[in-house]
Formats: sequence, structure tokens, C-alpha cells
Amino acid sequence: MTTDPVSDQGLWFRVETSSAASAARRAAERLGEQLHLGARRTADLAIVAAELTSNLVKHAQDGVLLLRPVRRGGEAGVELVAVDSGPGMADLTVSSRDGHSTTGTLGIGLGAIARQASWYDGYSQSGRGTVLAVQVWPSAAPIPGWAAGITRPLTGEDRCGDAFAVRLADGRPQVLVCDGLGHGPLAAAASEAAVAGFRSAPVGPPKTVVEHLHRSLAHTRGAALAVAELEPSAGRLRYAGLGNIAASVVEHGRRRGLVSLPGIAGHQRPVVREYEYPFGGDALLVMHTDGVTDRWQLTEYPGLTDRSPLLTAATILRDYGVRRDDAGVLVARAPA
Repeated sequence: MTTDPVSDQGLWFRVETSSAASAARRAAERLGEQLHLGARRTADLAIVAAELTSNLVKHAQDGVLLLRPVRRGGEAGVELVAVDSGPGMADLTVSSRDGHSTTGTLGIGLGAIARQASWYDGYSQSGRGTVLAVQVWPSAAPIPGWAAGITRPLTGEDRCGDAFAVRLADGRPQVLVCDGLGHGPLAAAASEAAVAGFRSAPVGPPKTVVEHLHRSLAHTRGAALAVAELEPSAGRLRYAGLGNIAASVVEHGRRRGLVSLPGIAGHQRPVVREYEYPFGGDALLVMHTDGVTDRWQLTEYPGLTDRSPLLTAATILRDYGVRRDDAGVLVARAPA
């Protein structure tokens, strides 16, 4: 395992054996040291990583762990997302209590994770698996984000050509999802340029931001991308997209698709149009690349929309992401 800094996209580990679990734990400790969590919080992080990976080895099917840095307000922490496809738990709250066990062990794993974590959330469904998300910060955890995303590279690749970004531009909540053309390092370079361009883009509506990104990607192979702006006070969402980025507003169990126009940002002169959609206080925005099939329905996951956006994104990626392409999902709700 490399000792190089972990990128913000993170590292994925397939955790099926104790040796894979140990490798993931050591990588988490190194990341904690690189981010200057401090000795005590790095030790807490090691406990969290050990318990998460132990659960994956003992209970999971197709268990994987994402390790990545998280940043907020000039401070950095470590995030771990454990994902598996079964057997799941009927009541995650009961399973998190010390002493509860399904394998004859002490059953303290989930309780230890919750105690050591700065922030913790989970979702489990019998027969479909479990997603656990944990953050460890050097001090108190920031308020959970109103939007979160997750990406996974094509099987066999180290770098992912899909990416996402979130920003508040003069108080305007905006999100980006992008898919660099193809896959591998050149696709990743295009998406990284899109993320950098998004973060530095002048304040403006999604159409203006997409036009700015088109110019910013001229030196790359190009990307499909979309930008959304949430306006909860007005009960609406503004959206502009180019290429095969899928987006939907989900509210009260109903799903409405958003319109992206044909084109590749960075190539030729695309037509960019902005559209408005209703977006109530209980609505969710779900955006994803073509590495995720569009057959998902959140009504199949009772209670999931009440959890953090990250859990929804990770669950969609687990069940509808394809292995023959990079995959990325972002979920956002109206900021509190």
C-alpha cells in the first residue's frame, strides 16, 4: 500500500479477509497522521477502522470500504464508508447496542464505532445489506453537510473519471457532477479541471457556471457535466447540464427527471440552457453519471431519505453502479 497522500476521491478496499482488513486499518492510521488528527484521535480512528472492517469480514457479502479525507472550514478529518450487500439488519439501532451479537461475539463493534466517531450514520435493510458512514475529526464534528457524493473507479483502475463538488457561492447552494470522457488518468484530469473550475467560478446561475466550465475544460479531453442550484426559500431548483448526467428530484415518493442537453464541455460550442423545477423543503436532488443505471427508486428503501445524503448516495451506488465504468452519485437536500 502506498504511503502517498490519499486524494479527496479516496481509496476503495475490498474487505473479505483479515489481511485486507489490516491493510485498510493501516491506511486509515496513515491518513490520520497525514491530516494531523493527533495521537488520540488517530488511535480512535484505528478502532473505528478495525471494527468496520471486522464487521465486513464476519458478516458481509461483497464488503468494501471507502477511505477519504473530508474538509470543512480549514479543518480536515477522515471519513470511512463501509458498504455491503447482505444479510443486513432489521433494526440497526438494536444492533448498535453493546452486547447485541449475531455471531456469538461480544457484539460491541457498532457501539464502539459510534463512541469513537465524531459523526456516525447508518442504514440497513434485511436481505439487501448495510451502509455505515463514519467521520473522525480532530475536534468537534462540523454540522453534517446538506449534500454528499461518492465515486468509484472502473474495476482495475486507480483513478476515477467521475467527480462531484459542492459550494456556497455568495450564499447560493450549488452542486456539480461531472464525467470525464472515457476513463483512467485523462478522464480524471478532465474531471479534476471541472471541479477546480467550479470552485473558482464567479457567482452566477447554473447556466453561467456551465459556460465557464466549458471554457475551463478546453485543454482537456472534455466531460459531461451538470450544475444545480437549490433555492429553498423560493421552493425551486435551477439546473443546466451537458451530456449524459442523469438528475432527478424526488419528493413524497415521486421522481421527476431533469433535462440535460447533448454536448461535451470543453469541445465545440455547446448549447447551454437552464431549467427551473419545483423543489420543496422535503425534496431530494439525486444526480449521477452513466456508470449508474437509472432504474433506482428510493421507495424501495423505507426510511433512507431520512438519513444523511451520503447514505442515500452510497446505497444507490452499491445497488445500481456498474463495474465496467466509472460511477458517481451525488445527493442534496435543501440546506437547513
